[in-house]
Amino acid sequence: MKSRLFAASCAVLLAGLHPASADTTNTAMAADMYAASCSACHGRTGRGVSVYPSLQNRSVEYLVEKLEIYRAGEAIGPNSGLMIPNARDLSDDEIAALSEFMSSTFR
Repeated sequence: MKSRLFAASCAVLLAGLHPASADTTNTAMAADMYAASCSACHGRTGRGVSVYPSLQNRSVEYLVEKLEIYRAGEAIGPNSGLMIPNARDLSDDEIAALSEFMSSTFR
């Protein structure tokens, strides 16, 4: 999966970066992941599209919890069939970065 290769490349780069640079890189990685995998259903601005929910004004904790549930393969709503495959291969770091990105961007 391209996002896995990209994430692995970022991890290698992050090993030698200053923490502020690491945060910037994580944000860029999460923005790219969101654009590639999430925006088609949740919208470019996180407002949701059609039957897909808005991600606006969601806390980091809420988003992490939901992504972890989907990653575990648990169905928690009508869109679980779409979310489970998208979350299945996410690492803890990817979930944290995506959740932070969405929470801070979609206010």
